[in-house]
Amino acid sequence: MARVFQTFDFGEAQVRIAIVNDPGQADLWVHRVDSWGLANGDALWYITRDKQEANVWVYFGNIGMSQVLVSFVDNYGQAGWQRAHPLKGRFR
Repeated sequence: MARVFQTFDFGEAQVRIAIVNDPGQADLWVHRVDSWGLANGDALWYITRDKQEANVWVYFGNIGMSQVLVSFVDNYGQAGWQRAHPLKGRFR
């Protein structure tokens, strides 16, 4: 289950992410869901404001400092990894 907390402290983050507008550039297409129960796998994210609820803490920054390039998509069917990546499975 991808329960994600956005930290604003670079050193606190477990994964550094850059959001890209061009889906063709992204490693991972993510669909944001509205509840814990809908969060599943690496690509369906429930973003929480409570650190204790999250299973991964992310920092959103620039492409040069990121580990994963993410593009947000509008539906469940599009969400998923677009290529092999060493962090596959990390957001579960």
